[in-house]
Amino acid sequence: MALTRRSCNLLKPLTTPISYIPSIHRPFSTDDAKITVETSVPFIGHKCEPPPRTIETTPKELMTFFRDMAKMRRMEIAADSLYKSKLIRGFCHLYDGQEAVAVGMEAAITKKDCIITAYRDHCIFLGRGGTLLEAFAELMGRKDGCSKGKGGSMHFYKKEAGFYGGHGIVGAQVPLGCGLAFAQKYSKEEHVSFAMYGDGAANQGQLFEALNMAALWDLPAIFVCENNHYGMGTAEWRAAKSPAYYKRGDYVPGLKVDGMDVFAVKQACKYAKEHALKNGPIILEMDTYRYHGHSMSDPGSTYRTRDEISGVRQERDPIERIRKLIVSHELATEKELKDIEKEMRKEVDEAIKQAKESPMPDPSELFTNVYAKGFGVEAYGADRKEVKAVLP
Repeated sequence: MALTRRSCNLLKPLTTPISYIPSIHRPFSTDDAKITVETSVPFIGHKCEPPPRTIETTPKELMTFFRDMAKMRRMEIAADSLYKSKLIRGFCHLYDGQEAVAVGMEAAITKKDCIITAYRDHCIFLGRGGTLLEAFAELMGRKDGCSKGKGGSMHFYKKEAGFYGGHGIVGAQVPLGCGLAFAQKYSKEEHVSFAMYGDGAANQGQLFEALNMAALWDLPAIFVCENNHYGMGTAEWRAAKSPAYYKRGDYVPGLKVDGMDVFAVKQACKYAKEHALKNGPIILEMDTYRYHGHSMSDPGSTYRTRDEISGVRQERDPIERIRKLIVSHELATEKELKDIEKEMRKEVDEAIKQAKESPMPDPSELFTNVYAKGFGVEAYGADRKEVKAVLP
């Protein structure tokens, strides 16, 4: 039976439509002419002055946002099919609906900035520069995966691009994210760390412990709560006395952001980075929504209505918002955008084909990446007399 009580109006139409200043009319283009847009709704600040709603963009950036989000959406839809075909096993948490968070955040930072997240990590990995082949190979447990086929859906990783996973224990990545920020400050780097978590993890004690230490030491840590309004199948109002997660830091500033608006996310992350480098931690609450259930074992329709899901798709879908901007400015036609989506579908299909051809990891890989190199251990038999194996 669907729950009827809600603390947030997910289906409320936008009270402030996206505005375009000025209107630019040109054929399909990727040039750098300036276009000024306004975020869908205002930012709401806690112990800080919110950033301005007006943002400058370019035709090139608009087209890039559309392409990147379309690729992420198609990847997740394909992962759904692969899971149902039993080519992906174990847990699998999909990100479709939340693409604006991954893309907007990436647009505001560099690869020297660190990101760490929970298990809904496929699109964050892609945004950090990961390839479709690495993603699908990892999902299917193949050698060419980003974690050599040993991590699966929940443990994507790309250290060289500042992406530290992919973590399966609820909330456990947040203290690790503060550790990354500590390392950056200790090394006197002008970079920040984004520790991402969901509304379901927002009540974790370790989150508040990490926040306290980050505030004490003025660490360049940005706490990003991706509030998709359901922790597994539990609505936020049933789990949190105060679902205003951006205020949860008390003494730490916070900002509530429309996580379905890629420009709002970009503006908020740019603002948060500048703040964190000067003043220490800040919390960003991304008001977003997932179209799939919590994981592939969750149909996603027993605790919310199908009308709610379709209403969010119609009113707030991040890809459709960018599509409307592009068409409004005559940067591309509807047909040209459909062609881009078809192109993304082909890229995804080709990556899946290659991933299926990738071999399974060698059994010896079971013993690698367990200990730091050179600090392996000897494994003895039960009698402690005969060395059975030496772990690398």
